[in-house]
Amino acid sequence: MGEQPVPESSFRNRLQFEKSPYLLQHAANPVDWYSWGEEAFEKARREDKPVFLSIGYSTCHWCHVMAHESFEDKEVARLLNERFVSIKVDREERPDIDKLYMTVCQLLTGGGGWPLTIVMTPERRPFYAATYIPRESRPGMMGMLALIPGLGEVWRRERGKVLESVEEIEKALQGMGPDSGGRGELPLETVLREAYDDLCRRFDSRYGGFGDAPKFPMAQHLFFLLRYWQRQGDSQALAMVEKTLTAMRQGGIYDALGFGFHRYSTDAQWRVPHFEKMLYDQALLALAYTEAFSATGQAFYEKTAREILTYVLRNMTAPEGGFYSAEDADTAGEEGAFYLWTAEELRQVLGPEEADLLIRIYALQAGGRPQVLSCSYPPADLAATLGIPEERLSAAMESAREKLFQHRRQRIKPLRDDKILTDWNGLMIAAMARAAFVFEDPVFLQAVRKAVSFILENLRDSRGRLLHRWRDGEAAMPANLDDYAFLLWGLIEAYEATFDATLLEAALSLEEELRAFFWDKENGGYYFTPEDGEPLLVRQKESYDGAIPSGNSVAMLNLLRLARLTGRGELEERAVATGQAFAASIRSLPAGHSQFLVALDFLAGPSAEVVIAGNPEGKDTREMLRELRRTFLPRTVVLLSPEGGGKESLLRVAEFAREMTPVNGRSTAYVCRNFSCQQPTTDPAEMMAWLHSV
Repeated sequence: MGEQPVPESSFRNRLQFEKSPYLLQHAANPVDWYSWGEEAFEKARREDKPVFLSIGYSTCHWCHVMAHESFEDKEVARLLNERFVSIKVDREERPDIDKLYMTVCQLLTGGGGWPLTIVMTPERRPFYAATYIPRESRPGMMGMLALIPGLGEVWRRERGKVLESVEEIEKALQGMGPDSGGRGELPLETVLREAYDDLCRRFDSRYGGFGDAPKFPMAQHLFFLLRYWQRQGDSQALAMVEKTLTAMRQGGIYDALGFGFHRYSTDAQWRVPHFEKMLYDQALLALAYTEAFSATGQAFYEKTAREILTYVLRNMTAPEGGFYSAEDADTAGEEGAFYLWTAEELRQVLGPEEADLLIRIYALQAGGRPQVLSCSYPPADLAATLGIPEERLSAAMESAREKLFQHRRQRIKPLRDDKILTDWNGLMIAAMARAAFVFEDPVFLQAVRKAVSFILENLRDSRGRLLHRWRDGEAAMPANLDDYAFLLWGLIEAYEATFDATLLEAALSLEEELRAFFWDKENGGYYFTPEDGEPLLVRQKESYDGAIPSGNSVAMLNLLRLARLTGRGELEERAVATGQAFAASIRSLPAGHSQFLVALDFLAGPSAEVVIAGNPEGKDTREMLRELRRTFLPRTVVLLSPEGGGKESLLRVAEFAREMTPVNGRSTAYVCRNFSCQQPTTDPAEMMAWLHSV
């Protein structure tokens, strides 16, 4: 399992019985922590105390800081234990709770982040919110030692004002739902253009990316821009994608030795990262680089996508097949220490010529502070500047990278959060499957098969319903919208990589569960929690993208793709209703809905369905699939109708493929464009000509 720190104290609070690595990090705190549950709230009601809710996650740097400063401090713990009932929540285990109370924090403070601090009544009604709070007060920031007694007095002496505040907060929460804007129509071409113009305004033409520091990857923007380029032939859209992907790969946000991306850049130039590595970032960025390769054929993007997935398979894959959640930013209490180097350290590891070369490439100063290894020059420009042939330079850098990487493995490793989350695994399955398809890589394909099997076999409750989290042999937490939507995405991609029709059957089954328990029957769209889930203050329904795409946007695209793969028109009708449910939100902030724009691009068409009828192992079938692999076709779905065994499982989900058979014993493509089908063809070039006209 993950590299968990050994608590120094022999004392253990009740968090010692939890599975979450984040909660276990606080099991030795002198704070009398409870996990989220009725036991804590019943105690608060019985003792008439407010609840102190602290939400974070295991790889959060400032969560660690607050824990060391305050939650490990005996005086802070004494005050908390006297005045409050204290609850710890892992935001990754309980995203429903986190999303709700983060919304409260944004309402009350205008901002948010982690650690998230909420004070609420025993009835779970919030009246105070903050993020990081130091132990002692600082200018402009009240500390825990003053805040706890102060809030305790407010609770004791000004209960009426507290309850008035609670009422106002709840009214504001009720008014924030997307339904308040009303359903509406979406003029597709207009919305896509408005979103493109919005991203153009936000684009950093000097350094790539969108906005200023801190700068986040935001892969969803790149997904949309690639489709806009493909739709409109707008070279600027592609240029924004390429500038951003190149700058990120050459920046300090990328781990040049061990591969994979850090969470974000603290500066606009992508040089200085916040060092945690999240599974969802690896998934979304691997997808972005794979799509960029499909669109441009540039080997640089394939190499980067492969490196990201190599890192995931090496560092973040469980023996059972699922993918771990994250790696920490901190090592032994110091942020980024695992990833930093000095010129002197390079000289200790490398030979003199290698060290001199790397020191020059990475601009390290003798006697300078440790820094990230990054070089913003493209390989060809770097080779010209150094006066070294590009192939020779590449070989020298790879040799040095391997030596430094092996040396770095001897350092104390960052903590790994080894819980397996259904939603993030769905994203990684999608990324791994797309790469397996595009690059024809059997290693990635095997990883996809193992991960899908692990999730479908292990993350189910006694009723067969999906669960959210697995760790240390235990699956728990009811699944949310993102779990269903992202796993469905992964299953669709996995089908197109393997052409195993049982994956489409599994996808349709999950889609039916999602409809039954999450669909808003009055207004359309999906709630984040199921109708039979734990009651919270409000049942949220989201459309905006954050670090990951919104579940509703992914669900909409899933519906469109499944409708075309299976011929089930009701799925497309539900997709349209999902877009209409959030029309006002999408129109008001297009760039905040980039993944929705991807779905709207598919809906706007022109789109295509391709059925290849033939022997899956036949040379002619492989040639047709190879043509599809090497082309960027974002509005095309592909089915394989196998001759011999296996066709019956396909017909259970795609009856329309029954009559699609090989012509004259040769692998045959059936291409339908915008609901109009072409004559079947055995010529891969003719198949592609039809698709390129889409």
